[in-house]
Amino acid sequence: MRTRRSKPAHPRLPRDAERLVSGATALGASGSRLEDTFWEQRLTPELIRLLEAGADALIDAALDTLHPIPPAYEALIELIENVSESLEFEHDGQSHQALLIAAPVLAWSKYAIPSGPLRTEVNDALRVQLSAHVAAAGARLAMAPVLYSIDQLPRGFAGLRGMTRKLAEQALGTGTGPASVKLAETAPLLSDTRYLLAVLVAPAGQALFRWQDFEGGKLVQSRDETLAAWRSQGQPNITTAMSGCVLEVLLPDGFHVSCREADRQIRPYGIPAALSLLEAALQATPAQVRAIIAPFGTEAIEEYRVGLGLRNSGDLAHGLVWPLYGGEQGPEPGGPLEQIEDLLRKAGVTEVVVLEELFPPEFCEDCGAPLYADALGELVHAELPEDAATPSAHLH
Repeated sequence: MRTRRSKPAHPRLPRDAERLVSGATALGASGSRLEDTFWEQRLTPELIRLLEAGADALIDAALDTLHPIPPAYEALIELIENVSESLEFEHDGQSHQALLIAAPVLAWSKYAIPSGPLRTEVNDALRVQLSAHVAAAGARLAMAPVLYSIDQLPRGFAGLRGMTRKLAEQALGTGTGPASVKLAETAPLLSDTRYLLAVLVAPAGQALFRWQDFEGGKLVQSRDETLAAWRSQGQPNITTAMSGCVLEVLLPDGFHVSCREADRQIRPYGIPAALSLLEAALQATPAQVRAIIAPFGTEAIEEYRVGLGLRNSGDLAHGLVWPLYGGEQGPEPGGPLEQIEDLLRKAGVTEVVVLEELFPPEFCEDCGAPLYADALGELVHAELPEDAATPSAHLH
Protein backbone atom coordinates (compact mmCIF):
# COMPACT_ATOMS: atom_id res chain seq x y z
CA MET A 1 0.00 0.00 0.00
CA ARG A 2 2.87 2.35 0.77
CA THR A 3 4.90 3.62 -2.14
CA ARG A 4 8.01 4.80 -0.30
CA ARG A 5 10.62 2.74 1.49
CA SER A 6 13.56 3.85 3.56
CA LYS A 7 15.59 0.67 4.07
CA PRO A 8 19.15 0.78 2.70
CA ALA A 9 19.81 -0.93 -0.61
CA HIS A 10 21.15 -4.47 -0.44
CA PRO A 11 24.84 -4.62 -1.49
CA ARG A 12 24.34 -7.79 -3.54
CA LEU A 13 20.96 -8.62 -5.01
CA PRO A 14 19.57 -12.07 -5.78
CA ARG A 15 19.28 -12.76 -9.49
CA ASP A 16 15.48 -12.39 -9.53
CA ALA A 17 15.73 -8.96 -7.89
CA GLU A 18 18.46 -7.95 -10.35
CA ARG A 19 16.15 -8.76 -13.25
CA LEU A 20 13.44 -6.55 -11.75
CA VAL A 21 15.92 -3.72 -11.25
CA SER A 22 17.28 -3.86 -14.81
CA GLY A 23 13.80 -4.16 -16.36
CA ALA A 24 12.37 -1.32 -14.25
CA THR A 25 15.37 0.90 -15.05
CA ALA A 26 14.74 0.35 -18.74
CA LEU A 27 11.00 0.98 -18.31
CA GLY A 28 11.63 4.17 -16.38
CA ALA A 29 13.87 5.44 -19.19
CA SER A 30 11.43 4.51 -21.97
CA GLY A 31 10.49 7.27 -24.39
CA SER A 32 7.35 5.81 -25.94
CA ARG A 33 4.22 3.89 -25.07
CA LEU A 34 5.26 1.02 -27.36
CA GLU A 35 8.52 0.61 -25.49
CA ASP A 36 6.63 0.83 -22.19
CA THR A 37 4.50 -2.10 -23.33
CA PHE A 38 7.61 -4.08 -24.33
CA TRP A 39 9.20 -3.80 -20.87
CA GLU A 40 5.91 -4.25 -19.01
CA GLN A 41 5.29 -7.50 -20.89
CA ARG A 42 8.70 -8.73 -19.77
CA LEU A 43 8.37 -7.64 -16.16
CA THR A 44 4.78 -8.69 -15.49
CA PRO A 45 5.30 -12.49 -15.75
CA GLU A 46 8.34 -12.18 -13.46
CA LEU A 47 6.30 -10.30 -10.88
CA ILE A 48 3.42 -12.77 -11.09
CA ARG A 49 5.83 -15.66 -10.54
CA LEU A 50 7.43 -13.99 -7.52
CA LEU A 51 4.12 -12.98 -5.93
CA GLU A 52 2.63 -16.43 -6.45
CA ALA A 53 5.71 -17.80 -4.66
CA GLY A 54 5.29 -15.33 -1.80
CA ALA A 55 8.65 -13.69 -2.57
CA ASP A 56 7.89 -10.28 -1.10
CA ALA A 57 11.44 -9.99 0.23
CA LEU A 58 12.94 -10.14 -3.27
CA ILE A 59 10.52 -7.51 -4.52
CA ASP A 60 11.29 -5.29 -1.53
CA ALA A 61 15.02 -5.64 -2.25
CA ALA A 62 14.49 -4.44 -5.82
CA LEU A 63 12.42 -1.49 -4.61
CA ASP A 64 15.05 -0.55 -2.04
CA THR A 65 17.71 -0.53 -4.75
CA LEU A 66 15.60 1.63 -7.07
CA HIS A 67 14.48 4.11 -4.43
CA PRO A 68 17.16 6.69 -5.42
CA ILE A 69 16.01 6.44 -9.08
CA PRO A 70 12.44 7.83 -9.06
CA PRO A 71 11.45 6.99 -12.68
CA ALA A 72 12.49 3.36 -12.31
CA TYR A 73 11.09 3.08 -8.80
CA GLU A 74 7.70 4.51 -9.78
CA ALA A 75 7.55 2.30 -12.88
CA LEU A 76 8.18 -0.83 -10.83
CA ILE A 77 5.86 0.03 -7.94
CA GLU A 78 3.02 0.73 -10.38
CA LEU A 79 3.46 -2.68 -11.98
CA ILE A 80 3.71 -4.43 -8.60
CA GLU A 81 0.51 -2.77 -7.40
CA ASN A 82 -1.29 -3.76 -10.60
CA VAL A 83 -0.17 -7.39 -10.39
CA SER A 84 -1.05 -7.65 -6.68
CA GLU A 85 -4.59 -6.27 -7.05
CA SER A 86 -5.65 -7.74 -10.42
CA LEU A 87 -5.74 -11.07 -12.22
CA GLU A 88 -6.25 -12.31 -15.76
CA PHE A 89 -7.37 -15.93 -16.12
CA GLU A 90 -9.53 -18.40 -18.07
CA HIS A 91 -12.97 -19.43 -16.84
CA ASP A 92 -15.39 -21.62 -18.78
CA GLY A 93 -13.25 -21.19 -21.89
CA GLN A 94 -13.33 -17.39 -21.73
CA SER A 95 -10.72 -14.85 -20.60
CA HIS A 96 -11.67 -13.02 -17.42
CA GLN A 97 -10.28 -10.17 -15.36
CA ALA A 98 -10.55 -9.56 -11.62
CA LEU A 99 -9.79 -6.47 -9.56
CA LEU A 100 -9.44 -6.12 -5.79
CA ILE A 101 -11.24 -2.96 -4.65
CA ALA A 102 -11.32 -1.16 -1.33
CA ALA A 103 -14.25 0.84 0.02
CA PRO A 104 -12.72 3.15 2.64
CA VAL A 105 -14.65 4.47 5.64
CA LEU A 106 -13.25 7.54 7.43
CA ALA A 107 -14.24 7.68 11.08
CA TRP A 108 -13.59 9.43 14.37
CA SER A 109 -15.03 8.75 17.78
CA LYS A 110 -14.58 9.25 21.51
CA TYR A 111 -14.83 5.48 21.75
CA ALA A 112 -12.99 2.59 20.13
CA ILE A 113 -13.60 2.53 16.36
CA PRO A 114 -15.01 -0.90 15.49
CA SER A 115 -13.20 -3.35 13.22
CA GLY A 116 -13.31 -7.07 12.54
CA PRO A 117 -15.99 -9.51 11.31
CA LEU A 118 -19.30 -8.05 10.19
CA ARG A 119 -22.64 -9.41 11.31
CA THR A 120 -24.16 -11.59 8.60
CA GLU A 121 -27.10 -9.28 7.89
CA VAL A 122 -24.83 -6.20 7.63
CA ASN A 123 -22.35 -8.04 5.40
CA ASP A 124 -25.13 -9.26 3.11
CA ALA A 125 -26.68 -5.80 2.84
CA LEU A 126 -23.32 -4.15 2.01
CA ARG A 127 -22.51 -6.77 -0.60
CA VAL A 128 -25.87 -6.15 -2.26
CA GLN A 129 -25.33 -2.39 -2.23
CA LEU A 130 -21.83 -2.67 -3.73
CA SER A 131 -23.19 -4.95 -6.45
CA ALA A 132 -26.12 -2.66 -7.20
CA HIS A 133 -24.40 0.73 -7.12
CA VAL A 134 -20.66 0.20 -7.72
CA ALA A 135 -20.22 -2.95 -9.83
CA ALA A 136 -20.94 -2.85 -13.56
CA ALA A 137 -24.10 -4.60 -14.70
CA GLY A 138 -22.13 -7.53 -16.14
CA ALA A 139 -19.63 -7.89 -13.30
CA ARG A 140 -19.72 -10.36 -10.44
CA LEU A 141 -18.71 -9.38 -6.92
CA ALA A 142 -17.50 -11.13 -3.79
CA MET A 143 -16.83 -9.28 -0.54
CA ALA A 144 -14.76 -10.26 2.48
CA PRO A 145 -17.07 -10.24 5.57
CA VAL A 146 -14.70 -8.04 7.56
CA LEU A 147 -14.33 -4.36 8.37
CA TYR A 148 -10.53 -4.07 8.21
CA SER A 149 -8.26 -1.65 9.99
CA ILE A 150 -4.93 -0.90 8.33
CA ASP A 151 -3.26 -3.30 10.79
CA GLN A 152 -5.53 -6.11 9.57
CA LEU A 153 -5.13 -5.75 5.80
CA PRO A 154 -3.37 -8.59 3.94
CA ARG A 155 0.37 -8.59 4.54
CA GLY A 156 2.54 -7.64 1.59
CA PHE A 157 1.91 -7.70 -2.14
CA ALA A 158 1.79 -11.50 -2.21
CA GLY A 159 -0.94 -11.48 0.45
CA LEU A 160 -3.00 -9.05 -1.61
CA ARG A 161 -2.72 -11.19 -4.71
CA GLY A 162 -3.74 -14.24 -2.70
CA MET A 163 -6.86 -12.47 -1.42
CA THR A 164 -7.66 -11.24 -4.93
CA ARG A 165 -7.54 -14.82 -6.22
CA LYS A 166 -9.62 -16.25 -3.38
CA LEU A 167 -12.35 -13.63 -3.73
CA ALA A 168 -12.37 -14.00 -7.52
CA GLU A 169 -12.93 -17.73 -7.12
CA GLN A 170 -15.76 -17.01 -4.69
CA ALA A 171 -17.36 -14.54 -7.11
CA LEU A 172 -17.34 -17.19 -9.85
CA GLY A 173 -18.61 -19.93 -7.56
CA THR A 174 -15.41 -21.98 -7.86
CA GLY A 175 -14.18 -21.33 -4.30
CA THR A 176 -15.31 -20.35 -0.84
CA GLY A 177 -13.27 -17.16 -0.47
CA PRO A 178 -10.41 -16.30 1.90
CA ALA A 179 -10.01 -18.55 4.92
CA SER A 180 -10.88 -17.05 8.29
CA VAL A 181 -7.76 -15.92 10.11
CA LYS A 182 -7.08 -14.34 13.47
CA LEU A 183 -6.98 -10.61 12.86
CA ALA A 184 -4.22 -8.42 14.26
CA GLU A 185 -4.92 -6.04 17.11
CA THR A 186 -6.10 -2.61 15.98
CA ALA A 187 -4.31 0.49 17.23
CA PRO A 188 -6.80 2.46 19.40
CA LEU A 189 -6.85 5.72 17.46
CA LEU A 190 -9.37 8.52 17.78
CA SER A 191 -9.60 8.95 14.01
CA ASP A 192 -8.86 6.12 11.63
CA THR A 193 -9.86 4.42 8.38
CA ARG A 194 -11.72 1.16 7.98
CA TYR A 195 -11.87 -0.79 4.73
CA LEU A 196 -14.32 -3.12 3.04
CA LEU A 197 -12.52 -5.36 0.53
CA ALA A 198 -14.20 -6.93 -2.48
CA VAL A 199 -13.29 -8.30 -5.89
CA LEU A 200 -15.01 -7.47 -9.17
CA VAL A 201 -14.86 -10.10 -11.93
CA ALA A 202 -15.91 -9.70 -15.56
CA PRO A 203 -15.01 -11.14 -18.98
CA ALA A 204 -11.84 -9.52 -20.32
CA GLY A 205 -12.48 -6.14 -21.95
CA GLN A 206 -15.85 -5.63 -20.27
CA ALA A 207 -16.73 -3.04 -17.63
CA LEU A 208 -15.99 -3.65 -13.96
CA PHE A 209 -17.45 -0.45 -12.44
CA ARG A 210 -20.86 1.16 -12.84
CA TRP A 211 -19.27 4.34 -14.20
CA GLN A 212 -17.92 2.28 -17.14
CA ASP A 213 -21.37 1.06 -18.19
CA PHE A 214 -22.90 2.45 -21.40
CA GLU A 215 -26.54 2.40 -22.36
CA GLY A 216 -27.76 3.83 -25.64
CA GLY A 217 -24.26 5.19 -26.32
CA LYS A 218 -24.19 7.15 -23.05
CA LEU A 219 -22.59 6.45 -19.68
CA VAL A 220 -25.11 5.12 -17.18
CA GLN A 221 -23.69 7.19 -14.33
CA SER A 222 -20.60 9.17 -13.40
CA ARG A 223 -18.13 8.54 -10.57
CA ASP A 224 -19.82 11.28 -8.55
CA GLU A 225 -23.23 9.66 -9.06
CA THR A 226 -21.78 6.29 -8.07
CA LEU A 227 -20.40 7.78 -4.85
CA ALA A 228 -23.73 9.49 -4.10
CA ALA A 229 -25.60 6.20 -4.53
CA TRP A 230 -23.10 4.31 -2.36
CA ARG A 231 -23.33 6.94 0.36
CA SER A 232 -27.11 6.96 0.23
CA GLN A 233 -27.58 3.19 0.28
CA GLY A 234 -24.38 1.75 1.77
CA GLN A 235 -23.46 4.24 4.47
CA PRO A 236 -26.54 3.56 6.67
CA ASN A 237 -25.50 -0.12 6.90
CA ILE A 238 -21.92 0.86 7.75
CA THR A 239 -23.24 3.24 10.41
CA THR A 240 -25.06 0.29 11.96
CA ALA A 241 -21.74 -1.56 12.24
CA MET A 242 -19.88 1.50 13.57
CA SER A 243 -22.14 2.96 16.23
CA GLY A 244 -20.75 5.93 18.12
CA CYS A 245 -18.65 7.09 15.17
CA VAL A 246 -18.78 10.13 12.94
CA LEU A 247 -18.03 8.66 9.54
CA GLU A 248 -17.88 9.23 5.81
CA VAL A 249 -17.54 6.66 3.05
CA LEU A 250 -15.28 7.24 0.04
CA LEU A 251 -15.69 5.99 -3.51
CA PRO A 252 -14.78 2.29 -3.80
CA ASP A 253 -11.96 1.87 -6.33
CA GLY A 254 -8.82 -0.15 -7.01
CA PHE A 255 -7.17 -1.21 -3.75
CA HIS A 256 -3.99 0.87 -3.84
CA VAL A 257 -5.60 4.04 -5.21
CA SER A 258 -8.35 3.82 -2.58
CA CYS A 259 -5.91 3.35 0.27
CA ARG A 260 -3.81 6.33 -0.79
CA GLU A 261 -6.89 8.51 -1.13
CA ALA A 262 -8.06 7.41 2.32
CA ASP A 263 -4.66 8.37 3.77
CA ARG A 264 -5.16 11.88 2.38
CA GLN A 265 -8.79 12.25 3.36
CA ILE A 266 -8.49 10.98 6.95
CA ARG A 267 -6.10 13.77 7.98
CA PRO A 268 -8.72 16.47 8.72
CA TYR A 269 -10.63 14.06 10.96
CA GLY A 270 -7.80 14.13 13.49
CA ILE A 271 -8.58 17.72 14.53
CA PRO A 272 -12.20 17.34 15.73
CA ALA A 273 -11.23 13.99 17.26
CA ALA A 274 -8.38 15.55 19.24
CA LEU A 275 -10.47 18.51 20.41
CA SER A 276 -13.25 16.14 21.44
CA LEU A 277 -10.74 14.18 23.51
CA LEU A 278 -9.52 17.32 25.29
CA GLU A 279 -13.07 18.40 25.98
CA ALA A 280 -13.87 15.02 27.54
CA ALA A 281 -10.59 14.61 29.44
CA LEU A 282 -9.94 18.21 30.55
CA GLN A 283 -13.39 19.81 30.24
CA ALA A 284 -11.68 22.29 27.89
CA THR A 285 -13.54 24.03 25.09
CA PRO A 286 -11.66 24.68 21.83
CA ALA A 287 -11.38 28.35 22.80
CA GLN A 288 -9.32 27.28 25.83
CA VAL A 289 -6.88 25.30 23.69
CA ARG A 290 -3.62 26.49 22.15
CA ALA A 291 -2.43 24.75 18.96
CA ILE A 292 1.24 24.75 17.96
CA ILE A 293 1.94 23.72 14.35
CA ALA A 294 5.50 22.79 13.41
CA PRO A 295 7.07 21.30 10.25
CA PHE A 296 9.06 18.08 10.63
CA GLY A 297 11.42 16.34 8.23
CA THR A 298 15.04 15.60 7.43
CA GLU A 299 15.85 17.89 4.50
CA ALA A 300 12.37 19.03 3.50
CA ILE A 301 8.96 19.10 5.18
CA GLU A 302 7.62 15.55 5.42
CA GLU A 303 4.81 16.20 7.88
CA TYR A 304 3.30 18.73 10.24
CA ARG A 305 2.88 17.88 13.90
CA VAL A 306 0.22 19.75 15.85
CA GLY A 307 0.66 19.98 19.61
CA LEU A 308 -2.41 20.84 21.64
CA GLY A 309 -2.51 22.14 25.21
CA LEU A 310 -4.41 24.51 27.46
CA ARG A 311 -3.73 28.20 26.86
CA ASN A 312 -2.83 28.73 30.51
CA SER A 313 -0.25 25.91 30.49
CA GLY A 314 3.05 25.37 28.74
CA ASP A 315 2.50 21.60 28.57
CA LEU A 316 1.12 19.72 25.58
CA ALA A 317 -1.79 17.46 26.41
CA HIS A 318 -2.21 15.86 23.00
CA GLY A 319 -0.90 15.89 19.46
CA LEU A 320 -1.62 14.78 15.93
CA VAL A 321 0.48 14.16 12.83
CA TRP A 322 -0.43 15.48 9.37
CA PRO A 323 1.80 13.72 6.77
CA LEU A 324 2.39 15.24 3.34
CA TYR A 325 1.76 13.16 0.21
CA GLY A 326 2.45 13.30 -3.51
CA GLY A 327 4.57 16.41 -3.78
CA GLU A 328 2.47 18.52 -1.42
CA GLN A 329 4.21 21.67 -0.28
CA GLY A 330 3.17 22.65 3.22
CA PRO A 331 3.54 26.46 3.19
CA GLU A 332 2.05 27.06 -0.27
CA PRO A 333 -1.25 29.01 -0.53
CA GLY A 334 -4.11 26.59 -0.09
CA GLY A 335 -1.66 23.89 1.02
CA PRO A 336 -1.67 21.65 4.11
CA LEU A 337 -0.47 24.33 6.54
CA GLU A 338 -3.27 26.69 5.56
CA GLN A 339 -5.75 23.82 5.69
CA ILE A 340 -4.68 22.86 9.20
CA GLU A 341 -4.98 26.46 10.42
CA ASP A 342 -8.42 26.85 8.84
CA LEU A 343 -9.69 23.61 10.39
CA LEU A 344 -8.45 24.60 13.83
CA ARG A 345 -10.01 28.06 13.68
CA LYS A 346 -13.31 26.74 12.31
CA ALA A 347 -13.36 24.27 15.20
CA GLY A 348 -13.07 27.18 17.65
CA VAL A 349 -9.35 27.28 18.44
CA THR A 350 -8.39 30.97 18.52
CA GLU A 351 -4.72 30.70 19.50
CA VAL A 352 -2.76 29.00 16.72
CA VAL A 353 1.05 29.26 16.80
CA VAL A 354 2.98 28.37 13.64
CA LEU A 355 6.70 27.62 13.98
CA GLU A 356 8.88 28.00 10.89
CA GLU A 357 11.92 25.98 12.00
CA LEU A 358 12.20 22.50 10.42
CA PHE A 359 12.36 19.99 13.28
CA PRO A 360 13.84 16.48 13.07
CA PRO A 361 11.12 13.77 13.15
CA GLU A 362 12.01 12.39 16.57
CA PHE A 363 10.08 9.85 18.63
CA CYS A 364 9.90 8.88 22.29
CA GLU A 365 12.50 6.21 23.02
CA ASP A 366 10.25 4.54 25.59
CA CYS A 367 6.86 4.34 23.87
CA GLY A 368 7.62 5.29 20.25
CA ALA A 369 5.17 8.20 20.22
CA PRO A 370 6.11 11.22 18.06
CA LEU A 371 7.52 14.24 19.86
CA TYR A 372 5.93 17.65 19.31
CA ALA A 373 7.28 21.20 19.43
CA ASP A 374 6.02 23.30 22.30
CA ALA A 375 5.64 27.09 22.19
CA LEU A 376 9.35 27.52 23.01
CA GLY A 377 10.44 25.25 20.17
CA GLU A 378 11.43 22.37 22.45
CA LEU A 379 10.57 18.81 21.42
CA VAL A 380 8.40 17.26 24.12
CA HIS A 381 6.08 14.33 24.76
CA ALA A 382 2.37 15.21 24.49
CA GLU A 383 0.41 13.53 27.28
CA LEU A 384 -2.66 14.20 29.35
CA PRO A 385 -2.22 15.26 32.98
CA GLU A 386 -2.42 12.47 35.55
CA ASP A 387 -5.68 13.84 36.93
CA ALA A 388 -7.38 13.96 33.52
CA ALA A 389 -10.40 11.78 32.80
CA THR A 390 -9.16 8.54 31.23
CA PRO A 391 -9.91 8.54 27.50
CA SER A 392 -11.14 5.39 25.76
CA ALA A 393 -8.74 5.81 22.84
CA HIS A 394 -5.68 7.79 21.88
CA LEU A 395 -4.14 9.35 18.84
CA HIS A 396 -0.43 9.91 18.24
